[in-house]
Amino acid sequence: MQEQEKTNLYLVPTPIGNLEDITLRAIRILKEVDVILAEDTRTSGKLLQHLGIDKRMHSHHLHNEHKATAHLIDRLKAGEVMALISDAGTPGISDPGFYLVRECLKHDIKIECLPGATAFVPAIVKSGFSTDRFTFEGFLPVKKGRQTRLQSLAEEERTMIFYESPHRLLKTLTQFGEYFGGERLASVSREITKMFEETINGTLDELIQVFTTKAIKGEFVIVVSGATKGSKSDKE
Repeated sequence: MQEQEKTNLYLVPTPIGNLEDITLRAIRILKEVDVILAEDTRTSGKLLQHLGIDKRMHSHHLHNEHKATAHLIDRLKAGEVMALISDAGTPGISDPGFYLVRECLKHDIKIECLPGATAFVPAIVKSGFSTDRFTFEGFLPVKKGRQTRLQSLAEEERTMIFYESPHRLLKTLTQFGEYFGGERLASVSREITKMFEETINGTLDELIQVFTTKAIKGEFVIVVSGATKGSKSDKE
């Protein structure tokens, strides 16, 4: 029987809120690997303590991943087995991971990505919009390229998904209204899987009105329905 190729890097999703949202396999992998690469070792340390896992951790985040990756590749090629986790959710989805994965593939290092929590999946399902075809846009550019991106999305017919921070939520909804039209349907979900989870559906104009008077706290996922074929945004 042919020996199965050894996996050296595991991408392990972690809970986005509720600590019960982690698979049995994920827990086993985190216990078995030689080291865990964590976006923030303090945040991940609390999760590992909750799971009863005592494992060596190294910090691996957006500010050091390029510098650290070459050394990690050498260690992986030497046979070390690692797990990459982010603070919450699936590594590589608006979180560190892409660069390390790309370099592993260049060096024929076997990778496995476990299934698990990702905030945009429950958000789009709860929105009631079409899930047959959608585009995940993540965080919009903060300054340079923001207007260009919004203009390019004005006629997008697929359901669109965005991540947004609380201090930019109202600005983003307002700009969506300007570029997509105030009557465009949208859905805003916050604190998914946490105690104060909430989803509000309505037109962009209605959502702007809601969040003008409502306290804005938590992490947000905005889902916007696609443009009707042939429609034009209000801005045009």
